[in-house]
Amino acid sequence: MMVANDLVELSLRDGEVEVNLRRPNPNSNDTPILHAVHAPAHAYGDLPISPEAKLPGEVVGVEFQEIHSPMVGTFYASPDPDSPTFVQVGSNVGPSTVVCVLEAMKVFSEIKAETSGTVERILVRDGEAVEYGQPLFLIRPH
Repeated sequence: MMVANDLVELSLRDGEVEVNLRRPNPNSNDTPILHAVHAPAHAYGDLPISPEAKLPGEVVGVEFQEIHSPMVGTFYASPDPDSPTFVQVGSNVGPSTVVCVLEAMKVFSEIKAETSGTVERILVRDGEAVEYGQPLFLIRPH
């Protein structure tokens, strides 16, 4: 794709994650070289991933349950900017545990886990717009 578009170098940054692509020789058709700088391990719970990607320390073959957004809105991890988050990676949740709030048209709705387990991943960032049915959390069932 870089050759077809006559690109020599491409750099992308999202928070602490940076990806740099550079062709070794602009006149060759070689595959670009990929260099990635990842966020610290403690931040992995906040990075979106594809469902098939393996997490550090993850047990292969475990079926995770997803908590989906029941509506279109804005995701908030805490009740207000000065309060701690409802849950974080490693938190144990039960069916009635509030995991986040979603805001739509100035109406805030508490979202409950509706399952029991441990939060493995938070798939969206605070303040991010979410769609109906979008996965918000991965839960490792107890």
